[in-house]
Amino acid sequence: MTKQSRTVLESFQLRKSRKDKKSFRLWLNEQLTDAGYSVTEETGVFSGTNLLAGDPDSARIVFCAHYDTQAVLPFPNFITPKSLPLYILYQLTILIPLMTVCFVLVALGLYPLGLIWLSFFVWWMLFGPANRRTANDNTSGVTALLEIALTLPADKREGVLFVFFDNEERGMLGSSAFASRHKRIKTGVPVINFDCVSDGALLQLYPSSGLKKDSWLSALIESSFEGNGERSFELVRGFGFYPSDNASFKISAGVCALKEGRLLGKRIEYMDRIHTSKDTVFEEENLELIRLGALRLISGLPSS
Repeated sequence: MTKQSRTVLESFQLRKSRKDKKSFRLWLNEQLTDAGYSVTEETGVFSGTNLLAGDPDSARIVFCAHYDTQAVLPFPNFITPKSLPLYILYQLTILIPLMTVCFVLVALGLYPLGLIWLSFFVWWMLFGPANRRTANDNTSGVTALLEIALTLPADKREGVLFVFFDNEERGMLGSSAFASRHKRIKTGVPVINFDCVSDGALLQLYPSSGLKKDSWLSALIESSFEGNGERSFELVRGFGFYPSDNASFKISAGVCALKEGRLLGKRIEYMDRIHTSKDTVFEEENLELIRLGALRLISGLPSS
């Protein structure tokens, strides 16, 4: 792993406040500029500040990850990308107790307390104390981009764009603003998004419907990203969803790392620990598989 990625892991896991994010961007800008990239920033009122390395107007492929981090929560964001019912059920186990307390307060005539309770919960999720342990979400995605960008030979960089998105944790605001500003990329350029890729041996790419329709590109991506004896890499052909910045683009794939377990006797693939103080797992082998896969993908693209 590059020394820059090591620095992010050791010194920049906290990227939630404006001050923290600005400090990180200044450092990141310097590292990418020193590596020979043209670096720009795009700032919006709600979208925050996205950092770009490369030329968006000539991009043939985009690699991205969100760099903002979240508030620390008492419960993890539990994601099962191949099982929407299980994902919804978990969300309900959190929402139902919350709403029950709210309804009880209202039923007792304590309307202000009910509103305060609900508002406090929403405030905590968006603006609560910062999580200081963000190894997987999304320090892993940031370092994945750095590993690719810093080891990509100079003669292979034409047409390759790296984007570090802001405010994914507040509703994918950074990627939405970027997509609105760069409509050619939004509708016609392949976008590979790395989000939570360091905790789990099941590396998976979840393609958009637009990517699934492009059989040549899907095959290239599938052949580029390879597993090893202990870790697998899968382009999910059947049902699957991944709620991240890849959703802002027509031809895209979200990349994540999952674990395998059993629930009620059935095999499940899941992500846990993120958004909590237990988000400390950083499996460097995943980053190397991603780096090698991205370099193969870039080499396999047709020349502009």
